[in-house]
Amino acid sequence: MTIKEVKDKKSKKAFLDVARIIYKNDDNWVCPLDNDIEAVFDPAKNNFHQHGKCTRWILLDNSGKLIGRVAAFVNEKKAYNYEQPTGGMGFFECINDKEAAFLLFDTAKNWLRGQGMEAMDGPINFGENDNFWGLLVEGFTQPSYGMNYNHPYYQSFFDDYGFVTQYAQITNHVDAHKPFPERFTKIANWVAKKPGYDFRHLEAKKIGHFAADFMEIYNDGWKDFENFVPITHSTIMESFVKMKPLMDENLIWFAYVDNEPASFMIILPDANQMIKPLNGKLDLIGKLKFLYYRWKGVSRMRAIVMGTKQKFQKHGLESGMFIKLKEYVLPLKRYDELELSWVGDFNDKMIAIHEAVGATFGKKHLTMRYKFK
Repeated sequence: MTIKEVKDKKSKKAFLDVARIIYKNDDNWVCPLDNDIEAVFDPAKNNFHQHGKCTRWILLDNSGKLIGRVAAFVNEKKAYNYEQPTGGMGFFECINDKEAAFLLFDTAKNWLRGQGMEAMDGPINFGENDNFWGLLVEGFTQPSYGMNYNHPYYQSFFDDYGFVTQYAQITNHVDAHKPFPERFTKIANWVAKKPGYDFRHLEAKKIGHFAADFMEIYNDGWKDFENFVPITHSTIMESFVKMKPLMDENLIWFAYVDNEPASFMIILPDANQMIKPLNGKLDLIGKLKFLYYRWKGVSRMRAIVMGTKQKFQKHGLESGMFIKLKEYVLPLKRYDELELSWVGDFNDKMIAIHEAVGATFGKKHLTMRYKFK
C-alpha cells in the first residue's frame, strides 16, 4: 500500500473520488459537494487556517487503486485546552480492511505528533462541529446536509485502534404533521404572548445584525461547557453566507426579551434532498439541477443549532419559537419531518426540549479520542 499527501490537482481530485468509490453501491449515502469539502482545506474560505494548520492523504493499494483517505489538523485555539495537546483527524474513508485503516490512522497520528500533539480527536472537522463531524454508529439512513455518514464497519476500526468515546451526539426527528404535545403547546402559546417577548424570523437583508445577535447568544449560552471557545463574528458570517442558497428566512427564528437577544433556532431545508442527484458536482449542469430541486422543494428540515442565553434558559423561549415555526410550516403542506440535530448527550436541557416536542430517536454519532502512546 502507498500513502500520498495531497499536494496537487490530481491528488485533490483523488481525495474527493475516494468516497464515491467507497459508497458507490450504498443508496443511503449522499455525496457531499466537492466545493464544500475543498473549502475546508482552502485558507481563503476557512478562517480556521488563521489559527491552525491541516493536511490530508490518499491511500492506494499495490495496483494503484484508491482505497482510503484521511485528514489531520491542529486548531491552536483548542489544542491546548485538554490534559494533553490534542489535534484532530477526519474525512476518513476506507475499504473494509483493518490494515489499511490503521495505516491511515498512523499517518494522521505521526503528523500530529510532529506538530507537538499527544492525542487526536476524530472523526472531526477542521471547522465548527455542524459539518463533517462524528462517527455514525446508529441510524444508517439517508443523512441530512452536513451530517457525517459512514459504513457500519468503521466503528470496529476506531474501537480496535484504541479510540475512546468522548461524547455522543444525538439526532432526533419530529413529525411535522403531528401536533405538539398538549402541555408543550399550552406553555408555548403562553410564552409567545408574554409582554416584552418578541419573536422575529431572520431577514437576509439584515444578516449582519442577526449574525451579531447569534454570536451574543451563542457565546453566553455555551460558555460553561468544557473546552468552549467563543465563536467569532467572521466565522458566523462565513456560515451564514454558505447557508444563503438554502435559506428560508421563515425557518430561522430569534427570540428577544425587552429587545435583548435571548435565544435562536437555525433551521434549513435539507439540501441533501437537492444535491443527491449531483454526485458532488456543482458545475453548470449541477447548478441547474440544484435550482430545479430547490424550486421543487424538499420534505425535510434540519435544525442545525439552537441556543439560549443562560439567564433566559428557563423562560420557555424555545417553545415559543417552535410555535412560530409551526404556524409557518403547517399551511405550506411541504415539509414532513424536522430533524433536530445534533445534541450532545451531556446537554440535558436540549434533550429535554426534544422530548417535550415529541421527537423520536434518529441517529447517534460519536466523537472519539486516541491518546498517543
